[in-house]
Amino acid sequence: MAAKWTARDIPNQSGRIAVVTGANSGLGKSVARELARAGGSVTIAVRNTDKGEQAAADIRRDVASADLSVQRLDLADLASVRSFAEAFNNDRLDVLVNNAGIMAPPRRLTADGFESQIGTNHLGHFALTGLLLPTLLAAPAPRVVTMSSEAHWIGKMRFDDLQFEHGYNNWRAYGQSKLANLMFCFELARRAAEADTALSSVAAHPGYAATNLQFAGPAKRLERAFMAIGNKVIAQSAEMGALPALYAATAPDLPSGSFVGPDGLLGGRGHPHVVSAAAKAYDAEAWNRLWELSEQLTGVTYEFTAPAPA
Repeated sequence: MAAKWTARDIPNQSGRIAVVTGANSGLGKSVARELARAGGSVTIAVRNTDKGEQAAADIRRDVASADLSVQRLDLADLASVRSFAEAFNNDRLDVLVNNAGIMAPPRRLTADGFESQIGTNHLGHFALTGLLLPTLLAAPAPRVVTMSSEAHWIGKMRFDDLQFEHGYNNWRAYGQSKLANLMFCFELARRAAEADTALSSVAAHPGYAATNLQFAGPAKRLERAFMAIGNKVIAQSAEMGALPALYAATAPDLPSGSFVGPDGLLGGRGHPHVVSAAAKAYDAEAWNRLWELSEQLTGVTYEFTAPAPA
């Protein structure tokens, strides 16, 4: 039997530049730490830079050589997304890990008037990736990793009511946002290949990992009690939950358009391997429809042209 993949199997990342969104805690922090341990230069992109600096300090205590920077990014505010992209001053970007997200809060709106989950989890990352695309295409083998969830199975794209203005349900809205993450990943892979670029787009899900995500969103007491029990009894650690994203970000020869998740029972825990999404996630017409709608809502269009050499 082949050995299970772990963070020790990450290829040398020296000379590679990465951005990890939501890296102040949980999965994102673990991803940033292991990319830095492997020699990568990592930007911790977070809404609260004080928490980001604390995360960087924590990582440096574990990895003394860690090459880290902290930059403010609020995915629920397109002005902040644009400011981040404008301030990102590297001449290339090798790996973008779209990790940040919120889960199942009461209905609220982003700064731009979007339902918070589709706005933060999908539209914010759609805009960020598009704005960073020239810098990604300047890298020799750029890769975009988008974090989805097994909750995509309960999701449905409500193109007639994407913002859940009618009949809001916090978990169905979360499922929609995670389905949107997958559709974005697959359509980005398709468009990047059609444009004959080197860009690879892959998705990952962590299974059930114990992080603060479970408590930052759900407001109902019963939901929070269930999450607390699940984190203690069922969940795997954030370090294990981060492995699919790390594999997706670094595994050589991983095909663009792949989806990576844990290999254990029902995908809830285990070591990373390539998995299949729900059939509805492979609807190419829906990919294109979501893409065009996302461009309209964010005002960000993708230009698959690498910048000319300096």
